[in-house]
Order: sequence, then structure tokens, then C-alpha cells
Amino acid sequence: MRIFVTGATGFIGSAIVRELVDAGHRVLGLARSEAGAGALATAGVEAHRGDVADLDSLKRGAAATDGVIHTAYNHDFVNVTREAAAGADVRAIEAFGAALAGSGRPLVIASGVGLLGNGGVFTEDDTPDPRAGTAHRLPCERAALALAARGVRASVVRLAPSVHGDGDRGFVPALIGIARAKGVSAYVGEGRNRWPAVHRMDAAHLFRLAAEKGVAGACYHGADDEGLATRDIAAAIGQRLNLPVVSKSRDEAPAHFGWLAAFLALDAPTSSARTQERLGWRPRHPGLLADLERGHYFDA
Repeated sequence: MRIFVTGATGFIGSAIVRELVDAGHRVLGLARSEAGAGALATAGVEAHRGDVADLDSLKRGAAATDGVIHTAYNHDFVNVTREAAAGADVRAIEAFGAALAGSGRPLVIASGVGLLGNGGVFTEDDTPDPRAGTAHRLPCERAALALAARGVRASVVRLAPSVHGDGDRGFVPALIGIARAKGVSAYVGEGRNRWPAVHRMDAAHLFRLAAEKGVAGACYHGADDEGLATRDIAAAIGQRLNLPVVSKSRDEAPAHFGWLAAFLALDAPTSSARTQERLGWRPRHPGLLADLERGHYFDA
């Protein structure tokens, strides 16, 4: 297959590109800049110059390929509201739908398990919670899944909040930075709330399988660690940094963790059992705690 990948030079997208190429697929990667196009060329991938806001460019990329994996998303919530970012993503998804309608070709979009809410063990068949902290992305899932009725093999990969591995710039590096700055590695309350996690290369493998054999209208879960207690994550960080591991109350959490406080209080254990059964996905890379033990997260 020849697959159009957005976000192709990002943390997850670059892993997807590598996974696709290694599996014998050809990739057309969306590139916003000459630097991005150069990075794709180095990886042996053809670049398609454009931007997720350039809907005509997205349509051309989708029309020229056998399917789309869409991971690009604007996370710059300093300059763009969450609702505006989600609206732009819906328009991009609808552009892909216009190009792929009636073809049976795949469209796989990235989403997150945070849409399912807080508490319980979430499965692929659970309904998103409109009260969830990431509910602004719910229209994106709905726009993609609606395309199944238009002859697009559209599916959603909901990723764990911690997608980890070399090059991670997400929640875990932020926690490590806070621990270094504050002199303690902390968690909220009793630290029993649980974070699911997945290695970026296992996530990339899942996107490939969804593109190859995903079912129209399906949601798949990218979670290997079903739910790690946040106090265990804090303990692993404290051990590596030789710092005390302490609890912060919910009242203390915003001052200590800043923007990360709300995410650190999330309890969202997530099952991927049905994804593994339906797609034959078998995570094989280290879990989050084992990845922390490797030490690369703590390199200066």
C-alpha cells in the first residue's frame, strides 16, 4: 500500500513511518517545511508539501494514495483554543473523507483514551464521556467514524496518555522536570490513580495494523500497561534522581505540578484486550517502568 501520513515527522508519526516502510509499504509524508521534507527524504520517504489547514493539499495527498493515517494535531493551546484546534481537525478529517468516499480505503485517526472519562477499566466498546477533560476532541472521533457510512474504512486509535520511548517530550519528561526543579518526586493524594501507557513503536505497529485490516467504524486501544499507579511512576523517577518521593494533596497539586495537575489526577485504566484479539496486535517493547529503568529519560 501507499499510505499518506500526517504528522509524519512527529514523535509518533515518525515511528509510524518507520513501521510502514519496514513492513514494505510506501509512504507519502505531509511536510510543512523544507526541514521536514528533508527529514522524510533521509528516511526514504516521499514528501508532500502542505499543512493540515490546507484542505486542498490534504485531499490531493489522500487521492494519490491507498489510505491515510492522520496523527497531526495542533497542541499549541497557548495560542489556539482547544475548541479551535478540534474544529480544524474535524475539517481535515472531512477533507480526507471527501477524497476517500466510496473507495473502501482506510482512514485511521489518532485520539486518546482520556475521552472515556475517569475511573473504571475502559474498553474499546465504551462510549466517550462528554464531561471528560478531553471532550473537545470528541467531534473529531465522530467525524471520522461517520465516514464509514460514506464508504471509507475509517477507524480510530485511542492512545494512552503516556506514549513513551526515545524522544518523548510528553507527560513523563514533564514530571521529571518538575521533580528536578522542586527537589521531590511527587504524586497526588494516595497515588492509586492509574495511567495506561504504550511504547511508541508498539503504537506505530497498531496504526499499521489498523490501516491494513481495521474495520470501518471501529475504535482500537493503544495501551500496553493497562494502568500504572502514579505513585509507582513517581517512585521510579525519585529512585533515578535520588530524590524523596512525597504525596501532594489535591489542593497542593496545582501549585506543584502546574498544568500537569489535572492529568496527574486522572484515573483511566484502559484495556486493549479486544484490540489485540481483533487485530492480532501484540505489544513487545518495554513498558513504561522498564523504559524509565533504561535511563534515557534522565540524560542531561
